[in-house]
Amino acid sequence: MELFFDCIPCMLKQAIEAARKTTSDVEIHDKIVCETINLITNYKKYRNSPDLARDIHRIVKEKTGINDPYSEIKEKDLEAAKIVYPYLKDFIQSKENSLYWALKIAATGNNIDAAVYSNIDVRKCIEKELEKEFSICDIDIMEKKLQTASNILIIGDNTGETIFDKVMIESFPDINITYGVRSEPILNDVTEKEAVASGLDRVSKIVSTGCSAPGAILEDCSEEFIEIYNKSDIIISKGQGNYEALSEEKGNIFFLLKAKCPMISQKLNVNLNDYIFKHG
Repeated sequence: MELFFDCIPCMLKQAIEAARKTTSDVEIHDKIVCETINLITNYKKYRNSPDLARDIHRIVKEKTGINDPYSEIKEKDLEAAKIVYPYLKDFIQSKENSLYWALKIAATGNNIDAAVYSNIDVRKCIEKELEKEFSICDIDIMEKKLQTASNILIIGDNTGETIFDKVMIESFPDINITYGVRSEPILNDVTEKEAVASGLDRVSKIVSTGCSAPGAILEDCSEEFIEIYNKSDIIISKGQGNYEALSEEKGNIFFLLKAKCPMISQKLNVNLNDYIFKHG
């Protein structure tokens, strides 16, 4: 998905927020913002939003000397998600169409960071979001592919979502699962460290995409990951960043996300904050 002009204000806001989360030094804030503005003036050279975001957060890391600015936030997200794990397991066991609800649970996990940041009741937030149906739901295609599939690749997104993804994986039939993570810390996205902390290593094989952007840009991924990608019978791409990076790619790919951005909702022709399960 191309980088839209409307993405630019969000990118600058993201840089400011990252700077303030990392340090209270106003001089460092100024340096980060100034260098971000210089990057943004050449935004047309970037392939998509995750491509630009990677360079912006590289500036934050260089100026602050902190490799994982969102580490504390990720820990909070993960702990909050673990608290609702028993509820999610009970919820899905009470439903007849376990595949549908497994997918919906995994998509709903995208709200965990917003709930934690807003200091609201996480369980009530999740219960409310689970009531909402998918605007696009290609589950019939998924069911057909599952009949002959021997493996699934899931490309992870935010750290808190991993617990929700774990519930989804545990609901799948007996099938080999590979879980792709970021190659290094970027925003609150999942790396191998957080994937292991969530217990995903017990239900899937964890592999780095080789890409440090907040979205799996295939041109930047490792040969190992590309081989896994090409051989996967089913690919589930989680979240907006991966959708932006992979929406033009071919393959047995399904996009599972909440359209929290106006540009993405327009691209998908859905309402803002709608849930999507779309075959690519």
